[in-house]
Amino acid sequence: MDDDDRDYVGSVPFPTSIEAVPIGRIHSPWRQRHGTPRQPGLTSAKEGGEVDGSIELFPEVVAPESLRHLETFDWIWIVSWFHLNGSRRRPLVRPPRGGEKRGVFATRSPHRPNPIGLSAVQLLRVEGTFVHVRGLDLLDGTPVLDIKPYIPDFDARPEARRGWLDGT
Repeated sequence: MDDDDRDYVGSVPFPTSIEAVPIGRIHSPWRQRHGTPRQPGLTSAKEGGEVDGSIELFPEVVAPESLRHLETFDWIWIVSWFHLNGSRRRPLVRPPRGGEKRGVFATRSPHRPNPIGLSAVQLLRVEGTFVHVRGLDLLDGTPVLDIKPYIPDFDARPEARRGWLDGT
């Protein structure tokens, strides 16, 4: 049988639950929800601009070699778990800028069916199992699920519509 003829999709049942293991934690100055930027790279003038922090990887979960060549990128994605949100999940949320309630999937609210966060941050340097970054919007101690390189050729879509943010 040729590899092209295999049914990979039908060979494993659809999962009814998924287990994720934190690979590390965020170290940031943000210790409470109020005052923490709502998007990566957005801070008020009183905080002095974008905030530096780090990701501490757990070597017992991921090998330090996993970071090899990461420093060749300027930006990375952090996939995180909003562990402090409790069980408050609503289908409609009011965006921080106010206005009418929107469907949670049309917002970046942390109160989601699966409280997964996605932050694009500037990579400053890698030191051992610490990844130093700028532009954090995550609370200190936030569990990290994954790190991926930000690749402008694939990740930036300048022509994309901004949806209801543009009044559409």
